[in-house]
Amino acid sequence: MDTKEEILNAAEVLFARAGYHASSMRAITESAGVNLALVNYHFGSKEALLEAVIARRLRPVNELRLKRLQEIRNRSGERNIKPDLPEILRAYIEPVFGNGESKKDWVDFTNLIGRAFTEPDETVQKTLLRHMKPVNQLILDLLRDALPGLSGEEVFWRYHFLIGALGLAIRIHSNPGYGRLKKNFETDSETLMGMLVAFATGGMETTGSQVSRKGKGQVTQPRFA
Repeated sequence: MDTKEEILNAAEVLFARAGYHASSMRAITESAGVNLALVNYHFGSKEALLEAVIARRLRPVNELRLKRLQEIRNRSGERNIKPDLPEILRAYIEPVFGNGESKKDWVDFTNLIGRAFTEPDETVQKTLLRHMKPVNQLILDLLRDALPGLSGEEVFWRYHFLIGALGLAIRIHSNPGYGRLKKNFETDSETLMGMLVAFATGGMETTGSQVSRKGKGQVTQPRFA
């Protein structure tokens, strides 16, 4: 493993476990076993290092997601039919499990993502949302086409329920600390993906609920930053 990868690994672990704001460059360099000059040479700043940590995991996954989602959109447009919901969900879920990396590589990264939406520092959240924006926009368009009976607000929240379920599934599947809860289950990735797609399909397709309304009966339409 080269020095740059050592720095990225150390930063990812510290950002995930201590938080971005609490992780000093000194702590990162000590963990990676390098000096600060070398970190500055490769990345230039702490924020640029965060950018590289997130891009390393998300870029290949999102490139595959976009490719598959665009193919679904093109096929449904050519045939003038609704896009297939399970196919959309598989296109979003499968690249996380099938990107060639060890499932353990994602444990700290999913923790980092979780921190992004629970801590007051918005640096990680903004960086993450910037990387996810093209995928978010495309999949929301496809989900709205696949689920014409749901409001934009319902689709928005159900998509976020999917994100939460996927993140938790990765953490449990990858983390030996959940062994007592998993008991004797040895669920392989293919089986887990199938269960997750089935679960998400059922949740997405269920009849719409009453959602909050503002003003003169208009549904509030949440938007991504």
